[in-house]
Amino acid sequence: MASSAGTLSGSATGSCTGIAGLLRLRRSPRDAASFSLAGHRSHGPVGNAGNLILNRQLRPAIVLDGSPISISQRRPSHLELLRPVAAAASSSPAEGSDSAGEAKVGFAAKYPALVTGFFFFMWYFLNVIFNIINKKIYNYFPYPYFVSVIHLFVGVVYCLASWTVGLPKRAPMDNKLLKLLIPVAICHAIGHITSNVSFAAVAVSFTHTIKALEPFFNAAASQFILGQQIPFTLWLSLAPVVIGVSLASLTELSFNWLGFISAMISNISFTYRSIYSKKAMTDMDSTNLYAYISIIALIVCIPPALINTKEEIL
Repeated sequence: MASSAGTLSGSATGSCTGIAGLLRLRRSPRDAASFSLAGHRSHGPVGNAGNLILNRQLRPAIVLDGSPISISQRRPSHLELLRPVAAAASSSPAEGSDSAGEAKVGFAAKYPALVTGFFFFMWYFLNVIFNIINKKIYNYFPYPYFVSVIHLFVGVVYCLASWTVGLPKRAPMDNKLLKLLIPVAICHAIGHITSNVSFAAVAVSFTHTIKALEPFFNAAASQFILGQQIPFTLWLSLAPVVIGVSLASLTELSFNWLGFISAMISNISFTYRSIYSKKAMTDMDSTNLYAYISIIALIVCIPPALINTKEEIL
């Protein structure tokens, strides 16, 4: 009896211990979390209705009944907290640079073909007006040397005015650059004078017909003076131009040798101007380069203008 009673009590004790163990194991995570937090003392209230426990701020979270969500599951990690900030920081400069790049893009960068076409149109348009006014001047003032000086003088005044206001800023000049630019300016002066002589002697259309041979002279100079190999297809493309100019010269009603020879000299002069310009390639911008060439060409044109027109003008 005693042994059976001991056995029964031992089994009851063991079963109670087992039941307690099962209850301990079946405790919900919420109870475990509250039990673990119960042993820690709060160090006082913190903002946003949170408590500071072990130097960490805990904020209340809404937990639905029956959902076993532990605090470790509810609390986001440091990496998750920092990820949106890092993403925003990485995307902000890119977006700012894109918006800044879009703001800096101008009309010329957006539509380069339109800008180039506009300059081509303006060049032809102004050239036509220049030729018409030029021919009208020669009808009652037939002094092409003097008119050439006036053309260059107006261009020099324009360049000096541009330098004065700083558009563009004047580039420095030295003796080495001056020696390179003098041949270019002399060819420019001769070509300009002879073009005006041809305009005064024959019809403007005939002068421009002769000056259409300038690409042919440029190709010939590049081949035989500069030593550049010109493709045979380019020579074939220039053949119709040469034939057309020859036919126009034979059938021109206002043909005279002074106008024809002056136009041919102009072609040769501008061809050599291109050659010397390639040899005198510098870091100077085109506006400053043209300004210096115009100033030197004006100085070159003044003596022949005085020699040819001093008796008529004085």
